[in-house]
Amino acid sequence: MSLVVMATGGTGGHIYPAVATARELMGRGHRAVILGQRGGMEQRVAFDTGLEFQGVDAGKLARSGQGRPDPRELLRAGRGVAEARRYLKGARPGAVVGFGGFASLPGVLAAQSLGLPTVLHEQNARLGLTQRLAAGRARAVGTAYGQVIGLPESRATLVGMPVREERRPRAEALAQLGLQENRLTLLVMGGSQGSLALNNAVPGVLREIFGQAGRTPDGQAVQVLHATGPRWLEEVAPRVADLPWYRVVGYTDAVAAWSAADLGLTRAGTGTLAEAAFHGVPLVMVPLPESAENHQLHNARSVQAAGAGRVVEQAELAGALGGAVLECAAPGTRAAMRAAALSRSPQGAAGRFADLVERHLR
Repeated sequence: MSLVVMATGGTGGHIYPAVATARELMGRGHRAVILGQRGGMEQRVAFDTGLEFQGVDAGKLARSGQGRPDPRELLRAGRGVAEARRYLKGARPGAVVGFGGFASLPGVLAAQSLGLPTVLHEQNARLGLTQRLAAGRARAVGTAYGQVIGLPESRATLVGMPVREERRPRAEALAQLGLQENRLTLLVMGGSQGSLALNNAVPGVLREIFGQAGRTPDGQAVQVLHATGPRWLEEVAPRVADLPWYRVVGYTDAVAAWSAADLGLTRAGTGTLAEAAFHGVPLVMVPLPESAENHQLHNARSVQAAGAGRVVEQAELAGALGGAVLECAAPGTRAAMRAAALSRSPQGAAGRFADLVERHLR
């Protein structure tokens, strides 16, 4: 069997599909290693999930005020490519798999410079910058959408969005998270790094619609698990300290959280939407306005069109969020939305992408 290196990092949307694919390949007898930014989120996730990790330097391909790449970041990226080359020369993997994001670039470019097979996964409907740099020499590109702008159809293989295909019994998940049974459980999560806009708006809105007692207008008991992102925990927690039904954490076990949730209030990244669909959780989605090509808004509208969620744009948070949450929390609406969410489940995507990777192992 082969060693397969997963080049990824930066955000959960890039890291967790790599983890799901790594686990699938390991189940088939391969060895998998996560390669990403030294000290980045991917290193912590690899440790938490028991995966091997190889750290390199990585530079963000951001633009400076003059619209040119920051030369310091380019230097870091160059160092990362050199470090990745040294590692890959010795490890000689069967393939390097790139999941997008700046932290994936050193591993993918280093592999291509060494003539090693590379396979990419593109999670969005538009080819990302790092993937555009690598796609020309990649052996194959797996996609989460049937058509990807910037990628010829002949180069794309639709596999779906790999997610951790793991569910926990609801009672077990609630107990793990310190939550109660027999309450409507609302998960608030702004992505792996948290969301300042959601952290600022959501506590006040939920206090207003659920009251001190934590109940819907028809009397249903509610509880909230709000993952703020570690850097905002100390700011948000005091604002809801008097609400016994509102639990604030910096970071949460996503499998447990999705297994416990009845309704999610989230951003609209592809990874978040895929995990919600796998677990059958309806969503109130607040797309990130600054997402590239406004792709989160398009993602969210597709979920809403399928009947699995409601879109609230960030500019409308104060006026529209409470009504959307109450609408989706109603039992009949929530049941219909859950069925619609499950119909969009990406179950099997990790296996399909692993099949594609295996076809190109050297």
